[in-house]
Amino acid sequence: MITITGAKSISGQPLTLTCANQTHQTIDATGLIALPGLIDPHVHFRTPGMEYKEDWRTGAMAAICGGYTTVFDMPNTIPPTISAALLQEKIALIDSQLKEVAIPLRYHLFFGADKKHFSEVHQVKNAVIGIKVFMGCSTGNLVIDDDESLHAIFAIAATQNLIVAVHAEDEDRLKSQKKHFQDQGALSYSHHSEIRDVQAACLAVAKAIELCRIYRTRLYILHVSTADEIALIKKAKEEGLPVHAETTPHHLFLNQDSYPQLQGRAVVNPPLRELHHNTALMEAIRAGIIDTIGSDHAPHTQQEKAKPYGECPSGMPGIETTLPLLLTAYHQGLLTLEHIVALTSTRAETIFGLPKTADWVLVDMDREAVVDPLKLKTKCAWSAFSGRLLRGWPIYTILKEQCFFLDDLRENR
Repeated sequence: MITITGAKSISGQPLTLTCANQTHQTIDATGLIALPGLIDPHVHFRTPGMEYKEDWRTGAMAAICGGYTTVFDMPNTIPPTISAALLQEKIALIDSQLKEVAIPLRYHLFFGADKKHFSEVHQVKNAVIGIKVFMGCSTGNLVIDDDESLHAIFAIAATQNLIVAVHAEDEDRLKSQKKHFQDQGALSYSHHSEIRDVQAACLAVAKAIELCRIYRTRLYILHVSTADEIALIKKAKEEGLPVHAETTPHHLFLNQDSYPQLQGRAVVNPPLRELHHNTALMEAIRAGIIDTIGSDHAPHTQQEKAKPYGECPSGMPGIETTLPLLLTAYHQGLLTLEHIVALTSTRAETIFGLPKTADWVLVDMDREAVVDPLKLKTKCAWSAFSGRLLRGWPIYTILKEQCFFLDDLRENR
């Protein structure tokens, strides 16, 4: 058995933690703070079909190095997870890949809303965490862009007591904006934020909230990126609707000023916004309007991200840097540790009805380190935050009574 002594809770209470192990060992964790094992409700680990970008072997390593012990994976794979049979095939692949690296990562899967497979929902209701609806096109071909289908899937989800997670961008607005800018000439990476503008997000969020109002479907709004969406969500919550909101580390800590440096690496859906939206998101966290943070860990290869705009895919990795970014924000006086625990674990437990676990992540609040792509475990081996000095890093992750010393993992890419 491994006994870990000296760590403290965020309230300063001394903790003694144990892990099952064939050898007896005591770890002195004096000076480390224990947070509940983190929950990432939004990852793209690319299995099946895009394992050259990421798989559950590398994704699981990246997760525990980030302090995450539970992840929710999205359905826009190849093929997409839109039937009971495809869901079972995906589960079998995941389990085999996790077994290869001996990481018992906790996971849940979203089911993809597809117009031709609505009849499959009742077959998977006990096997999935929720239904993912793409209201605007993103990676893959899953999109529900007509009102009849949106009404249908919200109604089905309500009858099956499934939460609907929406990628809220209005497809008609995206198409018209894209045509408008294409007619003006060649597009650059920064045009991404103008094509997928604030109005595209707000139109979709307002529509999703109205469907929630009609059917009382539990609604989880993914990667909220604007002050305007926050205002709509705040009003819905005040009305008592079952609406919940997620933001991402890149929408909190990057903005449109990042394009000159990051180029294609800054291209994400929804796009990076103007600086004042970063401030609004942070205020919404403190006010309890934003419930969770999802890394939206969506790796692509460096070669793909170097392609010109229009060919460069959207998405960036993030699961290994989310917690250090949040802890740095704590040191800057922007967030409390209570905010961070709520964002990364307890709110997700409540929203998705998850049982509490005995998982932990032990962090060195004062460790300073520059984000180094050579020490990342994600297969894509890059980060939009490369070179940024962050203060506060996870040192141990305890998952299902297994203790992972993260420095060893980071040094062995």
